[in-house]
Amino acid sequence: MKITKVDNKWRINDSHSLFVGYITWIFGFTGSHRFYFGKPITGTLYALTFGVFGIGWLIDFFLIPGMEREADFKYPDGPLDYSLAWIFLTFLGYFGVHRFYIGKPISGIIWLLTLGLLGLGVFYDFWTLNEQVAKQQIEAKKALQSRA
Repeated sequence: MKITKVDNKWRINDSHSLFVGYITWIFGFTGSHRFYFGKPITGTLYALTFGVFGIGWLIDFFLIPGMEREADFKYPDGPLDYSLAWIFLTFLGYFGVHRFYIGKPISGIIWLLTLGLLGLGVFYDFWTLNEQVAKQQIEAKKALQSRA
């Protein structure tokens, strides 16, 4: 959780959930918690080595609070929920539900019709979903500011 001062008001940025982080840790041998917290390189490494043979997975149990704080600092909050986007990607990624959720209906339809571009698009989204949601958050904030 990141606390910042914006327009002389204190705000709490809680873009990523510690609870969801631990839930994804249960499947950590697939790297899912590392992807969720914005660490795609080690997420891929964990996916290919079953959590670096289980040892890294166990160590990560204690590292998750730090990963959550780091993600809160790195990714802006806004109208979209990172956790919900990740749940959609994890369980419905081949159908593009996460892409519809983050405001990309054309690619959502493409994912739906091609099963996530035969899985390659889903893997791409595991690498980039946090950045995609962050971009949408920033665009939504700019749109709100331009209306004011």
